[in-house]
Amino acid sequence: MRAILAAVLVAAAAGTAFAAPAPVTGRWLTLEGKAIVEIAPCGRALCGRVAKVLKPRPGGPAVDANNPDPALRTRPIEGIAILSDFTADGDKWKGRIYDPESGRTYRSELQAEGATLKVKGCWGPFCRNQDWTRLR
Repeated sequence: MRAILAAVLVAAAAGTAFAAPAPVTGRWLTLEGKAIVEIAPCGRALCGRVAKVLKPRPGGPAVDANNPDPALRTRPIEGIAILSDFTADGDKWKGRIYDPESGRTYRSELQAEGATLKVKGCWGPFCRNQDWTRLR
């Protein structure tokens, strides 16, 4: 009886460990409707580019003004990759997210729940969450 119970527990744990995350590809409206991000495969991973800036920052054009590389500070926000190297990890996608507002890149997790994309960015032990909305 113990052997059967152990086999059931191992099988259940294996099923959870190999669960594929929900797909996140497509177009997403970011927090507060600031931009549309398009997520698509790039090589063996997923990446996301700013497809359209809907609400540029006040007082200036939508450029990557806070980029740590001075040579990139005049490039338009539209078209830049803000999500990179996302791969499946359990029920989430893990990779990196670039925030043009701060000029920083963070560890990130993505998880689709229906028409909502849960976006988590972490720097050290500190994390912030956003909900993005799927566009049809």
